[in-house]
Amino acid sequence: MVIRRRTTLIVAGGVVAILLLALILVVPAVINVDRYRPQLISYLQEKTGKQVEIGRLALTFFPVTIHIDHIGVRNPPIFPAGYVLQVARIDAELGLGALLQRQLVIKSLVVEDAVLNLTSDPDGPWNFENPQSKVSKAVSLGPISILNIKRATVIASNLLPSDAAGPVFFEAHDISCQLEQVNLAGIIDPSSSSMDGQGRLKADLLRFGSVEARNLNSKLRLESRQVFFTDVKAEVYGGSAVGSLSFDLSAKNTSFKSNARLSGINVAQLLAAFPNGGGRMTGKMEGDLKLAGEIAHSLRPLAGMHGTGHLTVRNGQLPSLKLNANLMKLAHFNDLGPAKDDPSSFKLITTDLELDNQRISSRLIDLDGYGVDVDGSGSVSVSGSDDLNYRGLAEITTKESFFTNTMARLSGATLKDGKLQFPFRIGGTIDSPVFSKGKGDQDVDAPQNR
Repeated sequence: MVIRRRTTLIVAGGVVAILLLALILVVPAVINVDRYRPQLISYLQEKTGKQVEIGRLALTFFPVTIHIDHIGVRNPPIFPAGYVLQVARIDAELGLGALLQRQLVIKSLVVEDAVLNLTSDPDGPWNFENPQSKVSKAVSLGPISILNIKRATVIASNLLPSDAAGPVFFEAHDISCQLEQVNLAGIIDPSSSSMDGQGRLKADLLRFGSVEARNLNSKLRLESRQVFFTDVKAEVYGGSAVGSLSFDLSAKNTSFKSNARLSGINVAQLLAAFPNGGGRMTGKMEGDLKLAGEIAHSLRPLAGMHGTGHLTVRNGQLPSLKLNANLMKLAHFNDLGPAKDDPSSFKLITTDLELDNQRISSRLIDLDGYGVDVDGSGSVSVSGSDDLNYRGLAEITTKESFFTNTMARLSGATLKDGKLQFPFRIGGTIDSPVFSKGKGDQDVDAPQNR
């Protein structure tokens, strides 16, 4: 009797297993969801206001998941031909209980190999928005519990006033991201004021303007036409950076804010990222920097940025300035002492800076060189002219002979504690600096004894 019951249970279990296998393998084939592809395309076009392409639909069970292959969302007519979004594959897990009640609830969404091209028109709208979304509220998907993004690329640019494509100002590559409570309807609706998702993001490469960061890890929050990267940690030009970056997309010109703490930055690598910046300076940099501004619809979208900071550069060179050599020529002083083999070198530079109107200004620059120390102030143009306007007071750190001191004093230097001090000016450009004697002590305090 017991054996017969056991046999019955085994047979029943086998039948159930076969039925489940049939459900998994046969039912999706019978329920050919790909025939509903035109209806899905029509629905998505209504919700997005854009032309949508879908390669194939498929269905699997346990969990109930719709697979969408080769999705493309094209730019609306006011933008150049191309795609807002291209995705190799989307897997959408549906809520079974909601389906039984004829409701569509997406529990999770997995997006693989996506390319998102964000473009802003000079009149204000972005290519991902649907200006008509306010009048299309009949059906809503509701928030997606989990959005998992794998191997994505994001590229952002502005159109020029002529409606021609402008330069890319932001890009991120090989992104992996997991967001919670994502509101897709709110993202494409320009009138939305909702929280549209939050979570964590990693990117192999992020580029903002000319500056690159690698192996970036941060928190990400999407909120009412704004994007917030917080708790950012990244590798930057041989060093590291921590801080935050945010974008506000609510006005005609997108604005941004950034706050970074820098450590161990290779100055030569950093400057080489900018046009004509290579070979200007070497050393290791640390400090803090705050930048903000609007991203203009122009060939130089970040030209209007402004900001402040404090930076320190150690053990470097200023090849084009050859500071010691030029200053000592002004003093008719030819023995360069510790710097005679490398007059462009320095031990330490500390400075404040303010960026405004395409000019970097510093109220106090303290340079500790080899054989000469300098306190100065001034500014340099970053608009393309690269003109210099600096003045300062230099001190020769070694005591010299009576004859040398006498000749230097006749040239305008003063003697303090047996050390020469003299004012100077630097004009010209970064490529061709011009040194001259000047009343630098009117602008900066005399250096203290070191």
